Amino acid sequence: MRSREQVALIWEDDVYPTLTLIAFLVLLSLAVFPLARRSGTPFLLIVLGIGMLAGEDGPGGIDFDDFRLAYDLGSIALAVILFAGGIETERRIPKKVIISALLLAIPGVLITVGIVGGLTHLALGIPILTALLLGAVIAPTDAAATFMLFQHGNVSVPKKVKDTLFLESGLNDPVSIGLTVALTAFIATSNHFDTNSLLGSSYIVVVQIVSGIIGGLIGGWLLTALMNKLPVPVGLYPVLAFVGGLFVFGLVGMLGGSGFMAIYIAGAVVRNRLVHPVDRIMNFSEGLQWIAQLLVFLLLGLLVTPSQLANTLVPALICAAILMFVARPIAVFVTLGASRFSFKELTFISWMGLRGAVPILLSIYPIIEPGPISHVFFNIVFVVVVSSLLLQGFTASFLGQKLALDRKDDAADK
Repeated sequence: MRSREQVALIWEDDVYPTLTLIAFLVLLSLAVFPLARRSGTPFLLIVLGIGMLAGEDGPGGIDFDDFRLAYDLGSIALAVILFAGGIETERRIPKKVIISALLLAIPGVLITVGIVGGLTHLALGIPILTALLLGAVIAPTDAAATFMLFQHGNVSVPKKVKDTLFLESGLNDPVSIGLTVALTAFIATSNHFDTNSLLGSSYIVVVQIVSGIIGGLIGGWLLTALMNKLPVPVGLYPVLAFVGGLFVFGLVGMLGGSGFMAIYIAGAVVRNRLVHPVDRIMNFSEGLQWIAQLLVFLLLGLLVTPSQLANTLVPALICAAILMFVARPIAVFVTLGASRFSFKELTFISWMGLRGAVPILLSIYPIIEPGPISHVFFNIVFVVVVSSLLLQGFTASFLGQKLALDRKDDAADK
């Protein structure tokens, strides 16, 4: 049994330096934000770089390789980001936008996984299941990266295009998560498909999606009803909304549904049904979103070892090229080709499949689970994500201007 003095000494020795380091890295990240905005550099990419500089290969020299802890903390941060994204979802989104986002989030992801898996298997000789697993991990677009780009990247496009990309980034995670879990299990056990296992995995994915949608709608409705009737100080409404969102996330996840989809939808329901002014909740959620984004990208930057990326650079860049130039455009034009989007709008949506923290977090799952997937898998996904942030993030504003997509086109959409 430790004495009170021993406990106090451990607290000072362990907690204070760690807290000071985390606060310093966050302050440094915030300090370079104006530079990122002026230069057009994706801010989250700079934060990722700061994390790498603080890591074992950088001047910071921090040796961090706890993939399990990174996955757990990253999942919580992602839930916070998605809830804030739901809160920021504007009222009365047209049904055609919702349908378009769902088409990209479900069949679009499946098409992307198939194309990436098949072509990387042929081009790089990766076993087909591992190649499909790679496709499942890098298929989802990232909510944090997408929100940040449109908020601070000087990207001007029609509202229906922006809303479709926002919704897609919030809704496509469950399909990729379900496929990642299923394919990881296949590789760890039999390393081949069989009809029963395939049908069982498909059933699990469908259940997760449907349960996430239903749970988010019910949870958001109950949370809003509680907030509308519960007489609490105005300053507590943001806390009530946030804690309620986390409760929906945890409960739906415990019941076998997609907690990520549930918390995103719950946030959107709160935004649309809340009687009280939502300004305080939006400001509070935006602050939490910033903290979550900074922490998760700093954490992932610490987790990667830059000296190990050289051996995977060529295959990772090939995979990134397949994703950005082949799989994403085909998925977009196949799923939305018959919609009311113009060719220019479809071209922009095809290019704006930004990857971010979600694929990197998903790449950790096969590593921490039993099976043959090694850290090389994580390194490949990391390079793919950085390539997406660099190439697509830097060119988003230019492409929007080049295609003559601006908000004056909104009048034609109404």
